[in-house]
Amino acid sequence: MIRVILPHHLRTLAKVGDEVQLDLNGSATVKSLLDALEERYPMLRGTIRDHGTMKRRPLVRFFACGEDISHESPEIPLPDAVVKGDEPFFVMGAIAGG
Repeated sequence: MIRVILPHHLRTLAKVGDEVQLDLNGSATVKSLLDALEERYPMLRGTIRDHGTMKRRPLVRFFACGEDISHESPEIPLPDAVVKGDEPFFVMGAIAGG
């Protein structure tokens, strides 16, 4: 099971607790994780990725094992520690402004 930590506003929207657990059938990539997340929680569609392009929204960041993987290809494999459930996959809102 992959553990996913969502920001507060998305947890509220999906009506979930601090952590979501997903079982991925097949390859464990950022894309497959987000596909599974949106399939299980359809109300999250369009909040993390754009509806049309399926690209990450600009103010959303992904972290795995303490590394920002937001700008990596969505097809890269997730780290083994995330796949095994030892480490969570974080979806975080970026802070902008000045």
